[in-house]
Amino acid sequence: MLVKHSSSTVLRRQQFLVRTLCGSRTHLPKLIRATMSSKSEAADAESVLRTVTPSLDPKRHKGQAGKIAVIGGCREYTGAPYFAAISALKIGADLSHVFCTKDAAPVIKSYSPELIVHPVLEESYTISEEEKRKVEDKVIGEVDKWMERFDCLVIGPGLGRDPFLLECVSKIMLLAKKSNVPFVVDGDGLFLVTNSIDLVKSYPLAVLTPNVNEYKRLVQKVLNCEVDEENAGDQLRSLAKQIGGVTILRKGKTDLISNGEIVKSVSIYGSPRRCGGQGDILSGGVAVFLSWAQQLKSDPERNFSPSESPAILGCIAASGLLRKAAALAFTKHKRSTLTSDIIECLGESLEDICPAS
Repeated sequence: MLVKHSSSTVLRRQQFLVRTLCGSRTHLPKLIRATMSSKSEAADAESVLRTVTPSLDPKRHKGQAGKIAVIGGCREYTGAPYFAAISALKIGADLSHVFCTKDAAPVIKSYSPELIVHPVLEESYTISEEEKRKVEDKVIGEVDKWMERFDCLVIGPGLGRDPFLLECVSKIMLLAKKSNVPFVVDGDGLFLVTNSIDLVKSYPLAVLTPNVNEYKRLVQKVLNCEVDEENAGDQLRSLAKQIGGVTILRKGKTDLISNGEIVKSVSIYGSPRRCGGQGDILSGGVAVFLSWAQQLKSDPERNFSPSESPAILGCIAASGLLRKAAALAFTKHKRSTLTSDIIECLGESLEDICPAS
């Protein structure tokens, strides 16, 4: 145990030295790579951001820079879907929708007029047993009318765990798969997926973004073991492969990303302030960058390797941008930093890497 602790201490000191000596963060990931385990490769997040972020072309029309939909929001939780949806707009998506319960809709609308809010989801307490089938069909029908317009969904922020609501959302996920629409699963969406792995299994356009506790439950459910921090990259690869090649972004001090084939890491320094809601920013960001990477891959004029995964690139870009924005917000607000402060720093942080001009 002493040897492991010593090597871990040396690694932290090496990384701290790299950050101290390197005045520009542009080369930081490459420098850190030499100090990290060969089991995961440090991603150059800023390079990925420059690659996937589209230029601001006056010839483009509304919607071409991304149409994102968040499936979440109930009477208890209204902040999470708002954070995910507004972050998508702040990063550069053209349109951002929220499909939530009727109780949550007026509250979310009051946060911002920029969001398109659909009060279509229902919870068990609002309907009788006899009505459930009819209401479920209505909910799915309402979402189906919009599905083909979306470039990516974010499923789970503020969703809650009402059984009927989760059942409806599971049907929405099946609908998205049928329409080949990518989706990012976060928050209570991960609770749903952990108990119904088949909802995402073998769907390459699915991205899971678990935190430490959500990841632990996934590992226990799928691999039937405990989290192995000593072989974190290998275990993440095994988990993603076992679920059929979905992409998993394991959030932590270092974000680890795998689709069952490769493992990437993002360890750009962020903020020591751990206010709630940063995961919602991340999920909204992944949705935007994934959709941009998808567009890029289909553009014959761009040099885009067929082996590059839009989901992996979307995760790397979103992770890097969130960390940069969190660091900037912390320099301005210190201990009083809130999630809304980080959201306000998204544009400035992206501009620093990808100038609009």
